[in-house]
Amino acid sequence: MGTDPDAATDLALVLGGDGTILSALRRFAGRDVPVFAVNYGAIGFLATIENSELDDGVRRAVRGDFDVLGIPALVTGDGRWLAVNDLSFHRRAEMRVAELGYSAQGTEIGQVRCDGLVVSTAAGSTGYNLANGGPVLAWGVEGYVVSFIAPHTLTARALVAAPDDVLEVENRSPEEPVDVATDGRIVCTLEPHERMQLRYRRKGALLAQLPGSSFYRRLRDKFGQLAH
Repeated sequence: MGTDPDAATDLALVLGGDGTILSALRRFAGRDVPVFAVNYGAIGFLATIENSELDDGVRRAVRGDFDVLGIPALVTGDGRWLAVNDLSFHRRAEMRVAELGYSAQGTEIGQVRCDGLVVSTAAGSTGYNLANGGPVLAWGVEGYVVSFIAPHTLTARALVAAPDDVLEVENRSPEEPVDVATDGRIVCTLEPHERMQLRYRRKGALLAQLPGSSFYRRLRDKFGQLAH
């Protein structure tokens, strides 16, 4: 731990909500630095502990009393952008509906008129993807989910892709650009007829969690009972 995240770091102790935690996971992606996160946000699905456990949590962090979970990531084909939760394409406000084509492993799957398209990891499947009606992937499931924001069709369905499948998204709108966001932050623009490739990276970031923690317990506690 230290004040300079670019210096030699053994552990990142983060206080904040999921947005802050995601920023830390992206910052330390590809490095052997676990992120120990204290939830000060509304949900804190990625948090290691709650803020009410701060004192004991800091002692655990310093002692190294935690397990380390590998979190996969999504990267653009040029390697410029990385997302831990999701990488998404959005039509701009006051512009016409987007027309997005998508293919996997060189095979076109379809073209959808929609407000956007979201590509999610398992860690991100409980975020934007869940709001789109996409499936929840348990942590440890390899692969990613493609889902759509307000699709203007009856046939657009979420797709779970294999981890080695390369996804390509094309903006087929004749004039309107679409915004590209990583973990909810707009980072660039996809111009009309421009394409972007996405790849699944198994070794993304490292998340600290307490011994005995379970994805299913986390899902139940954060979102309540999914079925009664």
